[in-house]
Amino acid sequence: MYIIPGPSSQVLAGNVAHAMQCRLAGTEFFRFPDGEQYLRVPDIDDHVVIIQSTPADSDYITLLQLIDACDAAGRIDVVIPYFGYARQDRRFKQGESVSARALARAITADRVFTINVHNRGVLQHFDADAADLDAAPVIGAHLASMKTETDGSDNPVIIAPDKGAIELVRSVAEYLGADFDYIEKTRLSGDDVAIKTKKLDVAGKDVVILDDIISTGGTIVKTSDLLRENGADRVFAACIHPVLARNAATRIFSAGIEGIMATDTLDRSVSVISVAQLIADAI
Repeated sequence: MYIIPGPSSQVLAGNVAHAMQCRLAGTEFFRFPDGEQYLRVPDIDDHVVIIQSTPADSDYITLLQLIDACDAAGRIDVVIPYFGYARQDRRFKQGESVSARALARAITADRVFTINVHNRGVLQHFDADAADLDAAPVIGAHLASMKTETDGSDNPVIIAPDKGAIELVRSVAEYLGADFDYIEKTRLSGDDVAIKTKKLDVAGKDVVILDDIISTGGTIVKTSDLLRENGADRVFAACIHPVLARNAATRIFSAGIEGIMATDTLDRSVSVISVAQLIADAI
């Protein structure tokens, strides 16, 4: 078996190969002067596992190139740790593209794995056996280790910044044996959200705001403000997919949040929680 790393998931692919004790294939990729991408996979085994997140359009093109380059393999598994466009999973106005469906349909493989995809309904559109892996236990284990390292006597309260993240938060909280709650949020625009005032039992406690994706950071900042109003002690932010668009990290730290913790579905400086073993076990 060869692990085939895409350019957006090189570190994660290397860690998966190490966890599985199998070969990490060399891939070559660069751009031509006109901006088109070139890709080559010199060595292909009978069973290949392509690992490539798709945060940008070009990353998706690369994924399609990787699949095509491996067409001589007897079996192709595709791991998309972060599946871009997953939030465009429904038609809100007549004539809109359901982008998540369109992109899923373009992928041909024997198996496809995603990690905490925004809407699991997208799995039905892949022309392959598709499964969504849950990184909640991995995050729970990391938070548990933090508590041990700091000799914390109490588990942090885990807060979902909206109802959409409540199952993720519930899963992590149950792993820790911690309390959890959620905030009622209304999105006003891509950057701005309104948080409904709510009494939370967080006075004097450490709190982790947990979401599947942190994009602009607006939701995290507003939630942190509400937690401070309710007397929270230290506030941390955690997520599975650290998109961190534009100045999101600066916004979050400027709001007094102690730190950002994320998995390595996207290769960011805050990606301190690895999902490599989760992927290795699934494969």
